[in-house]
Parts: sequence; C-alpha cells; structure tokens
Amino acid sequence: MSTEPLTAERILEATEEVLRRYGPAKATVVDVARVLGVSHGSVYRHFRTKAALREAVTKRWLSPTEAALARVISDSGREPGAAKLRAWLLTLFDAKRLKAGDDPELFATFCALSQESSDVVDAHLTELTRQLTRIIEEGVREGEFAAPDPGEAAGAVFAATARFHDPAYAPEWRKSTIDAEFDAVAALLLRGLRA
Repeated sequence: MSTEPLTAERILEATEEVLRRYGPAKATVVDVARVLGVSHGSVYRHFRTKAALREAVTKRWLSPTEAALARVISDSGREPGAAKLRAWLLTLFDAKRLKAGDDPELFATFCALSQESSDVVDAHLTELTRQLTRIIEEGVREGEFAAPDPGEAAGAVFAATARFHDPAYAPEWRKSTIDAEFDAVAALLLRGLRA
C-alpha cells in the first residue's frame, strides 16, 4: 500500500495512466486502485461512481484549453476585435492539435470519454461559446464588428471553425495545407464580422 496521501489529483493522474494503457472499454476502478496501491473503495471515497471519475478526468483534460483561451481574452496587450478573435481561434486549434499529436492514444480515449460525459462536454462548449461572445461584443463596442446578436455570431463562428477544433477532424490536422486552410477560414469570418 502507498504511504502518500490519496488525493483526487493523484487518482485522476492514475486514471489517465490506466486509460492510456487499457482504453476506456477495459479500464476499471480496480485498475486505478492497483496503480495507486490502494483499495478500490478508497478511490470511491473520492469519486462515488466510475462515471463520476470519468467525468472528472474529462473535465481535467478540457480545463487547460479553457484557461488558455481565457488568457487570450484577458491579455490587455492584444487589440480588440479581429486580432483577439483570430488569436483565440488559433489558440483553440493549436491546443486541440497539440493534444491529438502528442498522445494520440490518450486523445482517442478522451474522444470516447467525451461521448459518455455529455454534461461535461456541454459545459465546455458553453464556456467556449461564452468566450467567443465576449470577444465579439468587445469588437462591436469598439466599432470593429457589426453583429446585431453577438451570441448568435459566436455560435456561427464556432460552427464555421469546427474543422479546426472538433476531434472528429483530428486526422486532417496533420495535412500540410491545414494552416493555410485555417488562415483562409479565419480571414473570411473576420471579413464577415467587420462593420
């Protein structure tokens, strides 16, 4: 048995390791407990169900992307409007592409977990759309964008750029032309939003 205190963070790290090793279909709470050197009951004291544990892992995986995007919004050195929106879209694309390229097995696992954790994924998508809305509202206030309904415009921008952030498109992110394709879509969207 381990002498380190059992924390939620340690459990989540071990769960990622187990998911990477066995995949979501075969990974069990017993496997997580074994990696930690504790009983499975100890894991259940932190996460009441296997589903709750998987949701927490999914949230842990999505949170750094949300934080990186929030930093783009709060960066006071950036121009409002077009420059900030393009930076936000590129940051999202780079974050997703990095995750897919650095650890493809874990990326595939999290794509599968995302299907199970719909509430966590829905909250993530809501947060991203909220952030986009904030950027567009700022651009409207500055007179750079003309969007009668910034929330609707944010939803349209998010949908129009799905190819660059939806995990279903991950195989395309390795194409040699993908950066030029991103630039073309971003430029088109920015032209459409300009006042």
